[in-house]
Amino acid sequence: MMQTFFKRKTRSDIVFDICLAILCLVVFLIVAYPMYFIIIASVSDSNLVNQGLITLLPKNIGFYGFTKVFSDSRIWIGYRNTLIYSLVGTLVNLVITLPVAFALSRKEFKPRRILMLFFTFTMFFNGGLIPTYLLYKQMGLIDSMWVFIIPGALNVYNMIIARSFFESSIPNSLYEAAELDGCTYFQFFFKIALPLSKAVISVIGLYYLVGHWNDFFTGLIYIRDYNKQPLQIVLRDILLANATDNSGVGTGYAQAFADQIKYAVIIVSTLPVLIIYPFLQKYFEKGVMIGSMKG
Repeated sequence: MMQTFFKRKTRSDIVFDICLAILCLVVFLIVAYPMYFIIIASVSDSNLVNQGLITLLPKNIGFYGFTKVFSDSRIWIGYRNTLIYSLVGTLVNLVITLPVAFALSRKEFKPRRILMLFFTFTMFFNGGLIPTYLLYKQMGLIDSMWVFIIPGALNVYNMIIARSFFESSIPNSLYEAAELDGCTYFQFFFKIALPLSKAVISVIGLYYLVGHWNDFFTGLIYIRDYNKQPLQIVLRDILLANATDNSGVGTGYAQAFADQIKYAVIIVSTLPVLIIYPFLQKYFEKGVMIGSMKG
């Protein structure tokens, strides 16, 4: 079979394929090596890492960083909070984004252009940090889990992606055929449009999930109760608490252990998303193409 494959190709085609494969391999190594280095550095002697003696294989393997991170009870509180914020937040995002995107994709919906202008305006302008803080305080969102969910319930960029998908992938003739059978807009949206939109739902769902998971700023500014802090804030505090020794100076072994904790923190914070991504990769690639369409 391999011989048949090469017989169909000219010499220039084979050379091009080899060069392309080498280029892809080089790009893969450039992208993958930093993550691999973080993994081996997290279990290696930090002094060797700082001296540049760790390149391909770990040396003097130890799990001090992971032990220090997972022995802190605060990290489980952070994981619990972030899981709640991410899952509930993503569900709320999808419940709001998809109907709005579907409505704005319908050409017979007359106010859609002016509404789209209002939505787009919010992508470039906001009230600023202090007015936003005062507004959240008046709404009772300070020190509440809803500060992670309600203000960002609709992301305009994700809504535009979903709107472009509905316009380009759900033909108007499909609605006309459903309308002849007595189907209303609500029935068409729930029974026809949503089942045909698994790709875009997976894509914007992943966007929202990653956004909630990595949300550091909201917890830093609006949350004072430590039992409600997200994982990112907890990991920062663990890192800062172990960055210096008792005298407040990060030197010697204290600094070496702090470096090991730093790499462990990076892995702990990114591993869940890295596990989820391969299962949604094919939908993610479709979503990139959807976002590039003119809508």
